[in-house]
Amino acid sequence: MADLPGVAPTRAVLASSDYFHSYSVVGLLALVGVLFVAVAFGAGRLLRPVVPTPEKLLTYECGVDPVGEGWAHTQVRYYVYAFLYVIFAVDSIFLFPWATVFAAPGYGATTLVEMFIFLGFLAVGLLYAWKKGVLEWT
Repeated sequence: MADLPGVAPTRAVLASSDYFHSYSVVGLLALVGVLFVAVAFGAGRLLRPVVPTPEKLLTYECGVDPVGEGWAHTQVRYYVYAFLYVIFAVDSIFLFPWATVFAAPGYGATTLVEMFIFLGFLAVGLLYAWKKGVLEWT
């Protein structure tokens, strides 16, 4: 429908213009963010000194000059322990808010079932890791 002179726009037209206005604000903010990053990187490239020397072009490895090949044998089990730690850290992050909501009226049974399902998934993962021998320190 075309807007007629002297006739107020309908509620649907106003709602759709508010809807697209909120998207235009998000789009404008994203554009400003991209421009800010581009200007910062461009300014850094223009202002930094570029003096390549053979020492600067060497691979830097924790303050030690690189010797030998780049490939080294790494123990994977340490990553597994770190992964297990992250799993149980996330578990504790979910347990604390659950403990506060559990005491609220009307949430007890529902949140209890949800938490047992969540802990069940974690227990299955822990059982799998134990059966695979991941938890043995050798």
